Amino acid sequence: MRIARFVVDGDPLYGVVDGENIHALAGDPFFQGIKTTGAVHQLDDVRLVAPIIPRSKVVGFGRTYSEHAKELGNEVPPEPLMFLKPNTSVVGHGEPVTLPAFSQEVSFEGELAVVIGRICKDVPAEKAGDVIFGYTIANDLTARDAQRTDPQWARAKGFDGSCPLGPWIETELEDPDDVAITTRLNGEVRQDGSTRDMIWPVSELVARASEAFTLLPGDVIMTGTPAGVGLVNAGDIVEIELEGLGTLRSVFRR
Repeated sequence: MRIARFVVDGDPLYGVVDGENIHALAGDPFFQGIKTTGAVHQLDDVRLVAPIIPRSKVVGFGRTYSEHAKELGNEVPPEPLMFLKPNTSVVGHGEPVTLPAFSQEVSFEGELAVVIGRICKDVPAEKAGDVIFGYTIANDLTARDAQRTDPQWARAKGFDGSCPLGPWIETELEDPDDVAITTRLNGEVRQDGSTRDMIWPVSELVARASEAFTLLPGDVIMTGTPAGVGLVNAGDIVEIELEGLGTLRSVFRR
């Protein structure tokens, strides 16, 4: 099932995507379940927005693919490397991203993202599936120049618009540890990888995040990116396609 957030007549709603239609839901599916209202809209007639605005946080993992670590001149960390993005960093599918004035080197990173479905803490890896609501696509935008100069990554990875998510949440992904990831910059393939290449499986990353933080419904965990990242400039279009999830599109401006 694909759960999206969309806007009709200025009002944001949740809905279930079914082919070219979207069936409006009565309330927030994270707290009220999947209850349709009977209203049906054409996808082309609505504006999709971020499928979730995390109520508390986005937890990111860095250097979870060895080839990506190497391309940036880094060692693979002995433990998963965590960072946070604020919920103000989230933007939706197709929404413009304004590049920050403090950076001239913003890079794209196509990733599989996990959406948490219930409050949890210290979740064993083998029980991670019990707390996952679904999966979506993320672009972990990173200001590389700020990342080099700042001891912490808050500014480099947390600026407004640095976390495009979407276009929807897929609740029934067959195998999150075997998902093809393709990122295109202006139509040219730049990343061609798979979550098979991750050093730690998705379930282990959920477990590690829950060791450090109490996870709340709607929190997002970004699982890292394969090799092939690159810089974006004003006017560029980045499309991140994940097998079984669709395509997240972002356009950039100054």
